[in-house]
Amino acid sequence: MTFLAQLITSFIASTGFGVIFNAPKPSLLKGGFVGMCGWLIYFFMEKSGIDAVIATVTASFFIAVMSQVFAKVYRTPVIIFSVAGIIPLVPGGLAYDAMRNFVQNDYNTAINLAAKAFMISGSIAVGLVFSEVINQIIRNATMIRQEKK
Repeated sequence: MTFLAQLITSFIASTGFGVIFNAPKPSLLKGGFVGMCGWLIYFFMEKSGIDAVIATVTASFFIAVMSQVFAKVYRTPVIIFSVAGIIPLVPGGLAYDAMRNFVQNDYNTAINLAAKAFMISGSIAVGLVFSEVINQIIRNATMIRQEKK
């Protein structure tokens, strides 16, 4: 039952943010699917005991790769799929808890939560950038190979 709830809510969150960001209607379901797949990777990795930062890097890398594939297949910008896909991974609740603890003068807990939120946010960026770097390397290698022929 937890799996089904994770599946549905991550899809709705990704699709909903696609609507908020005015993504084209044909790409809304695809963006929701990308976000759902990324969240499930994160969810299962964390459930199996892997650290949240590593799980987030892996999930965001997968989201970026999937977004690049969908963008190429459906001839749309990559950003449409990657933004919608990343939304479930954003540590908004963690950042909120950090701020709440700052306001309640529980600075030790607040700093720990803020550091974790910062690391997870950074790992989202690292996963996206790493995927783009690998994509560019593959593209350049393909272009060089074609020029030699």
